[in-house]
Amino acid sequence: MNMETGAVMAPPLPKRIEEMQLPLVMMRDIILKTMFRKNTNVVTDLARTVCLPVPVTQELIDMCRGQGLMEAMGTMGPSGEVSSEMPYQLTDTGKARALDALAQSEYFGPMPVPLAVYAEQVKRQSIRNIQITRDQLTGAMGHLVLPDDLISNLGPAVSSGRSILMYGPPGNGKSSISNGIRDAMGDRIYVPRAIEYSGQVITVYDPIVHSQAEGDDENPNALRRTARFDRRYVLCQRPTVITGGELSLNMLDLVYNPTARTYQAPLQLKSTGGIFIVDDLGRQAEPPQKLVNRWIVPLEESKDILALQSGEKFEVPFDTLVIFSTNFHPNEIFDQAALRRIFFKIKIDGPHQQDFLKIFSLVARKKKMQLDEASLVHLLRNKYPTIKNIYANYQPIFLIDQMIAVCDFEGIPYKMTPELIDRAWDNMFVKDEHIVK
Repeated sequence: MNMETGAVMAPPLPKRIEEMQLPLVMMRDIILKTMFRKNTNVVTDLARTVCLPVPVTQELIDMCRGQGLMEAMGTMGPSGEVSSEMPYQLTDTGKARALDALAQSEYFGPMPVPLAVYAEQVKRQSIRNIQITRDQLTGAMGHLVLPDDLISNLGPAVSSGRSILMYGPPGNGKSSISNGIRDAMGDRIYVPRAIEYSGQVITVYDPIVHSQAEGDDENPNALRRTARFDRRYVLCQRPTVITGGELSLNMLDLVYNPTARTYQAPLQLKSTGGIFIVDDLGRQAEPPQKLVNRWIVPLEESKDILALQSGEKFEVPFDTLVIFSTNFHPNEIFDQAALRRIFFKIKIDGPHQQDFLKIFSLVARKKKMQLDEASLVHLLRNKYPTIKNIYANYQPIFLIDQMIAVCDFEGIPYKMTPELIDRAWDNMFVKDEHIVK
């Protein structure tokens, strides 16, 4: 029976070898390699290591014994005590087979999930099943001062699970808004440790990308007593992958490890069920048009196409909310065909003066910088007209941090003055001047 955690249906526990839907030779070899590498010799320890229920692990051990690859050692421990579990060891034939299997692939440990089985789990926890309310989105972005209509525009975009392009002048919180969208989701999904396709293992779970849910730590007896779902998966917060100017097209391909002879999932596959943020679009080595062309099939058909070292191509689920963020106007970097495939386009402008002052006050209070009316008047009347009164969300924290740095150096109280405003302002911009070389 499937189990639920929140609104997401958990992957069911396999009860028999037949339910694994993996090649028997692969399962047998992973068991042998794991015993060989980890020196594990009792069923419960081996079951925990390969992330299978004890009965399924016992079936695999019995199969290995039947093939003369493993043997029971008896219940008497090395000190004469009676062991609570029957220990097993590899026979000479089993060790030879383990070495042969390791020569073909160094992968051992958690048993992979067949790609077709994982695809079914992706449907159960699809990001398109999420319905974000106004209160959830507002709550996740409560620390941001946003235009009144922005939440109204973002809400339908996030709830649809379709692609979003956020554009506008730099320093106005596009990255912070993207992170707020991630926080608004709030639920958890199941991420496979590894998946299998055509006999190849592709590792997916990545502690750098995936945050394991609190309270989901495995205890030594979890498989035997408290396992509630298939432990080949890890219960995680919905993942978020953030890339910037370093993004290149080859980062969207399978990564092959020639030493281990295994694959690592590309970034977009690791972000399945979550968010993929392409920040600073237009700063990458490849043109934005070329990057978006790579996403056309995934965005339109909810599937991606990857290739093995052999050249064989195969489909994987694409269930990711893609957020593009750029400081360029979309018409400068995309043709209309590309823009048509990005479902929502949302402009993020700088704040008006009233919102700017609100942000300035909030930052000052948080940083314990005492406000001064004369200094604020000086800032608004004498400084901002020099840049045509263009306000940006990053400016309050920049100016206040600059003033705090001066106060700390001079050993004076945190109190705003026109002089401090001038010194902070000088560091926010660089004069356009010719430097004699």
